[in-house]
Amino acid sequence: MIGVPVVCVLVLAFMCHSHSLEMQNPIYRFKRSQENVLSDTSNCMSRIKQQRVLTKTDNFSVDIRMPGVVPTGSDTYLCMAFPVPTNRDTYIVDFIPHASMETVHHMLLFGCQTPVSTRSYWDCGSVQGTCEDEASIMYAWARNAPPTKLPKDVGFKVGRNSGMSYFVLQIHYGEISAFRDHHRDCSGITLRMTSKPQPFIAGIYLLMSVDTVILPGKRATNADIACDYTSYPIYPFAFRTHTHQLGKVVSGYRIRDGKWSLIGRQSPQLPQAFYPTKKEVHVKYGDTIAARCGFTGEGRTSKTYIGGTSDDEMCNFYIMYYMDSKHAIPYMNCMETGSKELFQHIPAEANVPITVSPGHMNSGMHMGHSADHQDTGSLLDKNKAGQVLDQDFHLERVLAWPQSSLQLGQVSGLALDTNSNLVIFHRGDHHWGEDSFNSQARYQQRSLGPIQQSTILVVDPAKGNILKASGRNMFYLPHGITIDKENNYWVTDVALHQVLKVSSDGRDRTLLALGEAFTPGSDITHFCQPTDVAVDTGTGNIFVSDGYCNARILKFSPDGKYLSQWGAGSSDRRRRIPFQIPHSLVFLPERQEVCVADRENGRIQCFITETGEFVKEIKKEEFGGKVFAITFSPAGGGLIFAVNGASAYRSVPLSGFVINYSTKEILDTFSPEKKEFKMPHDIVATRDGSVFVGDAGSKSVFKFTTEKSHRSVKKAGIEVQELEEMEMIIQTKERPEHNLTKMGAIQEMQKVVQQPRPQEEAEKENHKSAKKANREQGILPAIITTLLLIPLLVVISMGVFICWRNNNRCEVKTEPSSVGGILGKIRGKAVGSLNLGNFFASHKGYSRQGFDQLSTEDSDQERNDEDSSDSENEEYSAVPPPQSSS
Repeated sequence: MIGVPVVCVLVLAFMCHSHSLEMQNPIYRFKRSQENVLSDTSNCMSRIKQQRVLTKTDNFSVDIRMPGVVPTGSDTYLCMAFPVPTNRDTYIVDFIPHASMETVHHMLLFGCQTPVSTRSYWDCGSVQGTCEDEASIMYAWARNAPPTKLPKDVGFKVGRNSGMSYFVLQIHYGEISAFRDHHRDCSGITLRMTSKPQPFIAGIYLLMSVDTVILPGKRATNADIACDYTSYPIYPFAFRTHTHQLGKVVSGYRIRDGKWSLIGRQSPQLPQAFYPTKKEVHVKYGDTIAARCGFTGEGRTSKTYIGGTSDDEMCNFYIMYYMDSKHAIPYMNCMETGSKELFQHIPAEANVPITVSPGHMNSGMHMGHSADHQDTGSLLDKNKAGQVLDQDFHLERVLAWPQSSLQLGQVSGLALDTNSNLVIFHRGDHHWGEDSFNSQARYQQRSLGPIQQSTILVVDPAKGNILKASGRNMFYLPHGITIDKENNYWVTDVALHQVLKVSSDGRDRTLLALGEAFTPGSDITHFCQPTDVAVDTGTGNIFVSDGYCNARILKFSPDGKYLSQWGAGSSDRRRRIPFQIPHSLVFLPERQEVCVADRENGRIQCFITETGEFVKEIKKEEFGGKVFAITFSPAGGGLIFAVNGASAYRSVPLSGFVINYSTKEILDTFSPEKKEFKMPHDIVATRDGSVFVGDAGSKSVFKFTTEKSHRSVKKAGIEVQELEEMEMIIQTKERPEHNLTKMGAIQEMQKVVQQPRPQEEAEKENHKSAKKANREQGILPAIITTLLLIPLLVVISMGVFICWRNNNRCEVKTEPSSVGGILGKIRGKAVGSLNLGNFFASHKGYSRQGFDQLSTEDSDQERNDEDSSDSENEEYSAVPPPQSSS
């Protein structure tokens, strides 16, 4: 009899110790209480509450709340990170927001493996961002949207095998007047979760415009986005629209065989919830997903851009979908501008604004200008972005490009024609060497004659095959190339000392020649080794960087009439340091600026095209003292792509750079992994995000892209019609598992039924038989185990009764702690996920989730380094000509 109390005490002590250990683990701090929503806003601590269910213990909820924050300024983005509260795979089945648009402009919930911080919260509107790795958007809320409930048997997968160990809550606080009473914000979200495996996994597909411009006073402007779908089927069940104040209607479609099927259409001025799709529309390999945002510029007096400043706009169409768990992709995005030909067939409804009552409009505008801030919270992420990017916005070389040899000489220039094809300008069998020029910069190798090879190649940017070749017997030492809107080539030849306008029809016609052939000079009718041309797409005016001798920028009318110039020893107080080889030019159409790669000064300078007035300078230690070439992309508010060059004074790697125009921050650096740059000489970026670098040293062109994770399922010649059969074979041979064949009701939305295939039915019957046999074999062991456990249960019951009688002395109470948070730049992978943060923050500094307005410095000497190279040698150590005194 004495042994029984002793056993009771030991068992009770073990139970209390185990309970204490569990409560001390922050990941398992479950408070056993009935499920309810936090109503006391003074308690802002994020906590986990296990749901009390009579028949199951695998359902629980997670409250993620800001820990009583006070934003320090308008348009502040704050983030916090919260660990997924289990080591097992877990599924989110409901989202319940706790926020008011009087305080919060929008909330985003991301999932990732590693947040950038685990502090209680942090400012994620900076370049710091949200996640170290890829981030996936799982939920978005704005304008007092109601809760979002997922369909039966559908959940967002997080935890062990999902690649998502942390939640990151991002909240955008718009106008901070709501905090004048010094209250602390506890806004957040409740996640209802289950550890029960879900046969269908939810995901988000985001379509987003990055380059739309809304003209002031214009009644209607459309932003069109479209991408081909190249993965396993998805089943959209909800959609969400987002713009700022100028948006009138947003519509999303699936296009199959030329037929447009509506996924969702809504006014973005209504509560920005996830609304149920009206009918079943599934998307499969080969379909196109498209969206249009309709805006009005009425009431505005200046152009409105995509971005995050107080007067910017957004165009987002979110699709919430589910797909079979074995093919699940949690996040995809599309930022490609749809072609005019495609959108000629869009249904008329996409152009009809949705009327919204004044009450909704007023409630949507209570924040004033701040309500126009960026909704994605990073770029994309960006993201850009992407970007959304979001995508890890890191450019990597495409090793399989080009698919065949291009047989190039020294590659001096790159451009894109009006069909988005890559145009390469190279020197064939001619080289710029020490003997190419004398001390007066006169070309010494005229006896070689012009280059006999085709110096201008039009190349397919996707595969690298040559589409068209021209430029035979025209040039001696090609340098820069630019293409105008009529598809004419504007080229420079440093041996000819000329700027030539050449037709692109293959007949090698010179339409206009500026400068005198083989005659260097420094007046308005002569050049001395001109390097590049930029064309104003609006006026047709051209800008020439007269680079190696004169160090100046000249402006001409479309017909070649001299207009103005700057540089060349000008007394402009804003630019005290003269150019040292202005080597590359790029025109910024929406900003009406021309930017110059001032090669030997290692800087980028931008000027107003109308007056030549200095705007800004970008100079970084990472450049190593030289900047060879630049190009510009309007994506996310403005990105400058640049390449540097080798310097005799500094040892830095030869790289490409992605730079936020507004903040001047370097967002990414890139270079080939297996084959290094030798002399990257020019760079160009395509609308789809690919970047090409022409290398004069290696006589090659490199292609870089962010697209890494989302690969097509079409492999080894498998055709689209074979995909379904391929999937069936995979299921039969590799994964003979029971397949759930019927979806439950989609919460007052729809009912989706999937018919089982004959193979699946056979598998089901075999599976049932196996389960029955296993049950029969397990009956006897179960009976024996039960009989052995009865005495132990009696002892445990006695211990519990004693503990209860002593006022629950074994109870251990611990307070939940707040968990770190995150914001800003989302780093993801293209299509598979987006770097919006890096992408949009890049544009305002994808970090302030947008882009700064144009700023003008008082001086170009922001980084007035005294160690700039004195060399004016071209890439092949040509003897430098004497400096002009003019």
